[in-house]
Amino acid sequence: MSGNSFGTLYKLTSFGESHGKAVGGVIEGVLPGTIIDETFIQAELDRRRPGQSAITTPRDEADKVEFLSGIFEGKATGTPIGFLIWNKDQRSKDYGNIKDVYRPSHADYTYQSKYGIRDYRGGGRSSARETIARVVAGAIAKLILQQMGISIHAFTTTVGDLKLDKDYNELDLAKAEENIVRCPDAETAEKMITYIDQVRKDKDSIGGVITCVIKQVPVGLGEPVFGKLHATLGSAMLSINAVKGFEYGLGFGATHLKGTEHNDEFYMEGDKVRTRTNRSGGIQGGISNGEDIYFNVAFKPIATVLKEQKTVNSMGEEISSTTKGRHDPCVLPRAVPIVESMAAMVLADAVLLNKMYL
Repeated sequence: MSGNSFGTLYKLTSFGESHGKAVGGVIEGVLPGTIIDETFIQAELDRRRPGQSAITTPRDEADKVEFLSGIFEGKATGTPIGFLIWNKDQRSKDYGNIKDVYRPSHADYTYQSKYGIRDYRGGGRSSARETIARVVAGAIAKLILQQMGISIHAFTTTVGDLKLDKDYNELDLAKAEENIVRCPDAETAEKMITYIDQVRKDKDSIGGVITCVIKQVPVGLGEPVFGKLHATLGSAMLSINAVKGFEYGLGFGATHLKGTEHNDEFYMEGDKVRTRTNRSGGIQGGISNGEDIYFNVAFKPIATVLKEQKTVNSMGEEISSTTKGRHDPCVLPRAVPIVESMAAMVLADAVLLNKMYL
């Protein structure tokens, strides 16, 4: 199976399955001497871990990271950083009834068709548990970016029809960590939590949107033509499980405007070129312009619902099936750190690539 690596110079190769012994990865491109704060990395994993609230899956995993190589006395040595997170709370028996069943909107059928074999226990490699490796690599990328003053803030803005209708500049984005749905507006968050909990009780699932803002981005990140910064960010976000859409800046909203309404006019702030508005989302011509980069990531409702659905099995028979197991009624709260992690990896890679021109 190809497609298990992400990045050019800052690169993650991940491995492992949902119900295998462990999930892990190898990170390349971390410069020698980079401080590796393992407490910070673990805190990022804790934001993604299951069982953290009443509106997430009850699977009980500590998700403690174990580093195997590439770190000495708290600093990167410049060699590949290998790591593992052991799986402790698998219940593979919950999936015995779907061994030969193609769950609606899951990867069961496509994996079986492509490879002739699939790990039906929790979806195997197609499970979102694979994203643990992304969070470890993303946390190290964040440590690199923090040294440059770059910060990344993702938060939930939409759950179903419930939407946070405020500009991110009006919000204290740090408050997203003060509630279990990770929405920076307390009133909207409470409505989202109540709604998700009702969906959970109904044995169903719901989707929504995560917004991400990247601040203090230097001018010049991104490669023209086929390596545009927004294209790399889009690729990163669309690689996350359950993601169905990506837009940066005004996105599809720009289609309703005229050029004179959408253009970001330049002005001078001391010796620095700035834009009066930021409808471009901090990227022009595929290259960062120094303004905030912001984008939206659309997540579908997860495919696993605990209700009977019509499907077919591996024998080609049309049947009805009910899925068992422990699942998130809404992926958004745990997906926030994953979105941040993928954004951090893209930016860290872009920073390293940009140094080639210096």
